[in-house]
Amino acid sequence: MNLDHPRIIDVQNHSIFVATWNVAGRSPTSNLSLEDWLHASPPADIYVLGPSDYDQSSRWGSHRPSDYSRASDYSRPSDYSRWGSSDDDNGLGDSPSTVLYSPMSSSYAASSEDGHRRPGGHSRYCLVASKQMVGVFLTIWVRSELRDHVKNMKVSCVGRGLMGYLGNKGSISVSMSLHQTTFCFICSHLTSGQKEGDELRRNADVMEILKKTRFPRVNSECSDAKSPETILEHDRVIWLGDLNYRIALTYRSAKALVEMQNWRALLENDQLRIEQRRGRVFRGWREGKIYFPPTYKYSTNSDRYAGDDMHPKEKRRTPAWCDRILWHGEGLQQLSYVRGESRFSDHRPVYGIFWAEVESTHDRLKKSTSYSSSRIEVEELLPYSHGYTELNFF
Repeated sequence: MNLDHPRIIDVQNHSIFVATWNVAGRSPTSNLSLEDWLHASPPADIYVLGPSDYDQSSRWGSHRPSDYSRASDYSRPSDYSRWGSSDDDNGLGDSPSTVLYSPMSSSYAASSEDGHRRPGGHSRYCLVASKQMVGVFLTIWVRSELRDHVKNMKVSCVGRGLMGYLGNKGSISVSMSLHQTTFCFICSHLTSGQKEGDELRRNADVMEILKKTRFPRVNSECSDAKSPETILEHDRVIWLGDLNYRIALTYRSAKALVEMQNWRALLENDQLRIEQRRGRVFRGWREGKIYFPPTYKYSTNSDRYAGDDMHPKEKRRTPAWCDRILWHGEGLQQLSYVRGESRFSDHRPVYGIFWAEVESTHDRLKKSTSYSSSRIEVEELLPYSHGYTELNFF
């Protein structure tokens, strides 16, 4: 440490709202309210939203930020065109691919075009990342006053679907720094199936995602800035999505335990917990306690599991906690882990709220560099783009 210019290290807690929802390829209806899902009281500092398995030709992904006056005209994540994608080209190419993002630099709009303030809440948010890879989508919003402290944003996609790389399954990972703390958010949709041995294919998906996800360092980054190149090199890591791990019981046995709300017995047969205990996947990762029913598979617009409406001799999907949120690293505390009750899909949405410790340094004598002077230029990013992936800047 340079004693002539001592630095002060502050540690602050910031709240992160993380949500995953498999929408089962359905287009949104006019009466679908995202407020039923994206609620947090008080509003979070960061929103990480990961819908999956949606029809990219539908209105979930039909709008681009350019279709609006500015992405920053939206005061909440739920205002943003039901998570409209900013990609036209959706990832049919080499895997992995890497794109780099920079947050928007425009000031956050306080009112709509007609001059009226937008309803709902006292906080305003900036969209800092939005990426789609076929049916997987990840979008990140931050409170507007944090915008200038979000830097070094990069994204890496790994396809794990048809033939192992065509992208109908896989992951989107976003790397970013908030002050001096690095974060990585991974949204994935893993291999489906409830046959014996399918859990090993999901384990392989996780291992490939951890192996192939890379965030290359660019020349413009400050030499003293942390620049993690892999998922596990980040300070705080959160993994969300349809992980597709099933419950290793018959439909009848699982349904009976659900009716008794015997979550402990169900979790003893949960493939993800079993594989973790055996050290075969997500070693060192944590998950909150589950006190809610399995989130899959429901009949559409119903509270009944789909198997209830089928003949006992037909193939029935055993209820399962397919939709999960895990985390890795110190400095993260999960405050809640619950599911939503929207009947829109055959999956129920799941969300978690976290406290995250964030370190910031202050030089006593030297004014910290402003965000505008440290922005990554587009020309510096282009050599790191791979074929099918479009660069999106906000």
